[in-house]
Amino acid sequence: MPILLLFLLFGWTSTLHSQTWPHTSTSTLRDRIPPPSGFVRIPLPSDSFGVWLRGLPLKPEGSMVHLFDGRPKKNPLAHHSVVDLDVDPVDLQQCADAVMRLRAEFLWEKGRKDEIKFFSVGGQPLAWPEWRSSHEGSYRSFRKYLKWVFGSANTVSLSKQMRAVSRPKSIEPGDVFVKGGYPGHAVLVLDVAEDPKGDRVFLLGQSYMPAQEFHVLKTPLSLRSPWYEADGKGKLVTPEWVFDWAHLRRFEKP
Repeated sequence: MPILLLFLLFGWTSTLHSQTWPHTSTSTLRDRIPPPSGFVRIPLPSDSFGVWLRGLPLKPEGSMVHLFDGRPKKNPLAHHSVVDLDVDPVDLQQCADAVMRLRAEFLWEKGRKDEIKFFSVGGQPLAWPEWRSSHEGSYRSFRKYLKWVFGSANTVSLSKQMRAVSRPKSIEPGDVFVKGGYPGHAVLVLDVAEDPKGDRVFLLGQSYMPAQEFHVLKTPLSLRSPWYEADGKGKLVTPEWVFDWAHLRRFEKP
C-alpha cells in the first residue's frame, strides 16, 4: 500500500478517534467569568474535571439559548453565558443528559474512556467499554452511545450513581445538584472560588426541558452575577428550579 494512502487512512482514523465536539469559540469560562472581589478560584489538580470545566468554550457575549430545534428559549433572563456545546436535533440532551455528556466528554478527552459508565433507570449499567465491544470505537460511535444513555438514564439514575456531599461549604467544581424525580432536575457546578475566611461561591450550568444549549445560570437575586453563595442556608434557588442543599452529589473520581 502506498505510504501516502497509509498516512491518509491511519491519520484520518486517529483524528476520528480523538475528536471532540465541534466549536469555534476561543473564550473560556475561566476567561469570561472572574470571581467576585475578594475571592480566588480554589486550587485543583491540573487533570481534574473541575479544571476541564473551567476551560469550557463560551459563545460570544449576548448569545441566546436555543432549543434542540433551533428556536430561542422562551426565558431569556435565566442565563449569563452560553457554552459552545452542540445539541443534536432531537429532544434528548436535557438536564441530567448534559451533565452526563460533559462528564463523558471529559473522560474521553483525558484518555479515561474505560471509566465512562452510567446507569439506566432500571439499574442496568450503560458502559462505554461494553458498547465499544459491539460497535466501533470512534468519536462518532461515542456520540451514538451517548444518545443511548440519554434515552435510558435520567435524574433518578444519576442521583443514585453519585455520592452525597454532606457539607455544602466543601462544594467543588464537577459536583451536581440533582433532584431525582418525574419531573426532576440537575445542574452542574462549573467553578468554585473562596475568600480568605473560607467562604465559597460557585457557578452553575444547566440544560433543561425541552433539550437546549447548555448555559451558565444567573442568580435570581442579580441580573448580572452568576456566582452563588455556598452557605447551606434555606434552599438553593436557581432561575428555573429550587433545590435542597441535600441534593448536592459528587462523582466518585475527580
